[in-house]
Amino acid sequence: MDQEQATGTLEHVFLDGPAFIPYLAAGDPDYEASLRYVEALADGGADIIELGLPFSEPIAEGPTIQGAVVRSLKAGMTPESFFSFVGDLTVDVPLVCMTYYNLIYQYGEESGPRPFVKRAADIGLSGFVVPDLPAEEAGPLREACDEFDLDLVFIVAPTTRGERLNRILSQVSGYVYVQARLGVTGTRDSVSAQTETSLARLDGYDVPKAVGFGIQTEEQASRIIDAGADGIIVGSALVDIVAEGAEAGDSTEAIATRLEQKARELTRGVNRADAEAAPTVE
Repeated sequence: MDQEQATGTLEHVFLDGPAFIPYLAAGDPDYEASLRYVEALADGGADIIELGLPFSEPIAEGPTIQGAVVRSLKAGMTPESFFSFVGDLTVDVPLVCMTYYNLIYQYGEESGPRPFVKRAADIGLSGFVVPDLPAEEAGPLREACDEFDLDLVFIVAPTTRGERLNRILSQVSGYVYVQARLGVTGTRDSVSAQTETSLARLDGYDVPKAVGFGIQTEEQASRIIDAGADGIIVGSALVDIVAEGAEAGDSTEAIATRLEQKARELTRGVNRADAEAAPTVE
């Protein structure tokens, strides 16, 4: 990873307008190809990239990303090789690790999350998304992230309200991952009607809101930004490109080209909505 990449708060990314945040599982379908695919997303306009560190029981994931997790694990991805993977990347956008708490907690000789967070900071990661970590139990990870200047992103479901919502938003930093609908990850043909309602519940909280779960087209990206989101998170639509290309026996470069094209399409959707919302100057 380029040495210029700083860790720390991700909020500055949103100062220049809405953000496009793609996700890929690190090491899917193999180490070298995956490096190229992540770099293609950066070339396509990604503002932040979420990298999945695979775990054997990905409870928040649908079949598409579960398949990516299986392929990555079969290819030999581990926490240690994940850190090597991050170090081998040549991108200049912030990288966020999306994984499950057991991997973070069990890493290193010292119990608790601190060794993993320290290693992540040393290698240049900017934060974490941990889908299975309740806000009520996030204190040790939050403390370690604060110590090493990394962000901790939480997922807010459409049903999250009241005291639980307040607790999550008191722990979050960088951005909040707004779940567009109930269920697990996966592409959908339409944007959930719950999205605008979910965003409205967060109006009083001063943290960027990035919407994920089901986005796959430029039009959907534009509509979500129009609804008030500060960014979009796209995973399954990109993982599908990797999986379908690998199954068809396509070359790494051919798949990387399609990923970059899809990234550019989604970036156009984000930027189009932002441009249409900007006031005109007479």
